[in-house]
Amino acid sequence: MRVAAIQMVSAPDVKANLVTARELLKQAADAGAELAVLPEYFCLLGLKDTDKLAIAEQPGSGPLQDFLSQCAINFKLWIAGGTVPLTADMPDKVYNSTLVYNPQGQCVARYDKIHLFCFDNGQESYDEARVLTPGHQPVAFDLPSLDGHTWRVGLSICYDLRFPELYRALKADLLLVPSAFTHTTGQAHWELLLRARAIENLACVLAAAQGGLHANQRRTWGQSMVVDAWGQILAQQAEGAGVVLADIDKPSLAASRMQLPALDHRRL
Repeated sequence: MRVAAIQMVSAPDVKANLVTARELLKQAADAGAELAVLPEYFCLLGLKDTDKLAIAEQPGSGPLQDFLSQCAINFKLWIAGGTVPLTADMPDKVYNSTLVYNPQGQCVARYDKIHLFCFDNGQESYDEARVLTPGHQPVAFDLPSLDGHTWRVGLSICYDLRFPELYRALKADLLLVPSAFTHTTGQAHWELLLRARAIENLACVLAAAQGGLHANQRRTWGQSMVVDAWGQILAQQAEGAGVVLADIDKPSLAASRMQLPALDHRRL
């Protein structure tokens, strides 16, 4: 199955971001991808954290959700829509949610980011809990590929990457990681964590990132990549908008799990 990680440098302009996302999704489809993953905050990286509250949508209804559904139909793609802000019980908070659409435009999975990023090194400071409310439920779904194989696909978002117990719970063949890693933390840990999650779960990893300097002066790390179950990087892009394509193979994944049956050897 050919998969695509979409890398963006999203701006405070939602319409411009959607134009870019559509162009990149079309590139992925034209290149033969069956599944494309957009990065976290693909629709908006605002000038301040609270900007996302203004574009929050009710689950099942809204222009961002309509955009993802229509792109899935038009391009005959499975699309994991990076993250979309969905309304929460509190008016000053939203969920940061990955919505997955099948090629018929139906939303088949929703995952609300469980782990909320917090970082302060004296120069940079982030605290997603000021605006986001956490999810509580791991989510995976089945994706039947055109070659006849069905992939169990597990959902996660950015900071989740530091919590391996989530990925154990997913029991997936393919792990999706839409992200907006900071340049500081990404430079130190991004590749290491992605390859570790692949190796320890004997699963492929598809990581779509923000990558570049944004209008709010935040710099994201980029390095969107596809990693196989042996921890090898199959494709990667440094910074800037683009499409990272790779072919992943279910029989090869199964062979890796037979050769090294670590998942069957768990004791805890």
